[in-house]
Amino acid sequence: MPAYLIADTHITDQPTYDKYKQQVAPLIAKFGGRFLVRGGQHEVLEGSWHPSRLVIIEFPEMDRLKSWYNSPEYAPLLALRQPAATDHLVAVEGL
Repeated sequence: MPAYLIADTHITDQPTYDKYKQQVAPLIAKFGGRFLVRGGQHEVLEGSWHPSRLVIIEFPEMDRLKSWYNSPEYAPLLALRQPAATDHLVAVEGL
């Protein structure tokens, strides 16, 4: 069953975040993930949630998503991203 990482990101340091983006894509692919949404325009149709930058990544299954997020390879990239952005992340299983 596929799993999705949904991220709402508010970037505070664009140059550092750009370095993160360049490095994270190959690692996501290594764990079987692929970007479905990576920024782009969006419109709030209902509710009070006003995301800044939306990213949706599909993984083959929840275990692969968690393996990527908790991997030693991702740890330095996470350390790079966290001071450069405020994020809200949700992992959800699909159908």
